[in-house]
Amino acid sequence: MTLPLDFIQTTAVGAVAMFMGVFILRRIPVLRRYNIPAAVIGGLVIAILVTASREFSLATVKFDTTLQAPLMTAFFTSIGLSASVGLLKAGTRQALVFLALATFLAVIQSLIGIATAVAFGQSPLLGVLMGPAALTRGPATALAFAPQFAAAGVASAESVAIAAAMAGIVMGGLVGGPIVTRLIVRYQLHSPTSSPTPSAQSTTSIPVDSSSDEERDLLTVLKGVGVLLFAMGVGSWLGSVMKSADLTLPGYVGAMLMGAVIRNMDDRTRWIQIPHELTERMGLVCLSLFLSVALMNLKLWELTSIAAPLLVNLFIQVIAVAVFCWYVVFRVMGRDYDAAVMSGGFTGFMLGTTANAMAVMHSVVQRYGPSPRAFLVAPIVGAFFIDFTNALLITGLLNLLS
Repeated sequence: MTLPLDFIQTTAVGAVAMFMGVFILRRIPVLRRYNIPAAVIGGLVIAILVTASREFSLATVKFDTTLQAPLMTAFFTSIGLSASVGLLKAGTRQALVFLALATFLAVIQSLIGIATAVAFGQSPLLGVLMGPAALTRGPATALAFAPQFAAAGVASAESVAIAAAMAGIVMGGLVGGPIVTRLIVRYQLHSPTSSPTPSAQSTTSIPVDSSSDEERDLLTVLKGVGVLLFAMGVGSWLGSVMKSADLTLPGYVGAMLMGAVIRNMDDRTRWIQIPHELTERMGLVCLSLFLSVALMNLKLWELTSIAAPLLVNLFIQVIAVAVFCWYVVFRVMGRDYDAAVMSGGFTGFMLGTTANAMAVMHSVVQRYGPSPRAFLVAPIVGAFFIDFTNALLITGLLNLLS
């Protein structure tokens, strides 16, 4: 029996998965202690249940993930709305260092993937596909390059790409929080309370003297939703312009840029007086729903054909990323609280997506306090710069190994 769910029903299941993750976190202290995002846990539980239902011939569930991309776009738009020029200038140097570390690790991921594939008698290109193509920046990059790998002779390149990428997202969500937590506990790190988050710096009340509290609350919500949707709408047009100019970037980049433009215009003019705390919270809700929907759609049964090389590669890659974060990223980025949080973000997008990285960092700061520098550096590198260096690396390896 096939059970098709439309995009509204799919998103509803994603919400159930999210609250299921919250429930599990409350019942299993060890998961909460290591700051594993609730959306990752809930989405993975749904994926296991869907797989079990299919294997026991109970029902084949088909999700419609139409809203997955808009949810991710909404989250990154909220990131753009937090990007003030002053804070971005303060994080530029560290962003370049962070990019260099990410690019270096992408090369290491390539070598690990190639070695694993060759050890199992497979094409070296399979290793590149399971390495930086699938892990660094996740499913979008993997699917974008899958046709080129298929043309180069990699069988079932698309299935391999999505399976490796989704497995990486799961592991990135599971190990990122524990790494940050151990760093914070071991080195007794604390949030720089003298440096409030972007939303705390700019949150303002709306000067409407004659309105009731209820009217002011409604106006604040409408303003937050309106600004977010406007930035997403104009950003979508901007994305199509960049695409027509042969600039291959993730779909949410235009919206994030527009969010940053609106934020900095408002900082100068005070015309809109954006309710930053509200837009940040809406972005977090969209992020949680995006992750739960993405993970619950993981088709675990598709991993069987490449299970051995995929699992071995993933095991080695996770260890490599964890060791690199602990001994290199944390130390190079400053050995402080922000550096620890950035290490979690690094784990997230080097094994999955920037959304995954942000979820890991948010789960940490909710417990230990804000980290403004981490929330500027990680999105800049994860959403923009790593795409360019990673694409150059993958293209070079494709030409070299084909």
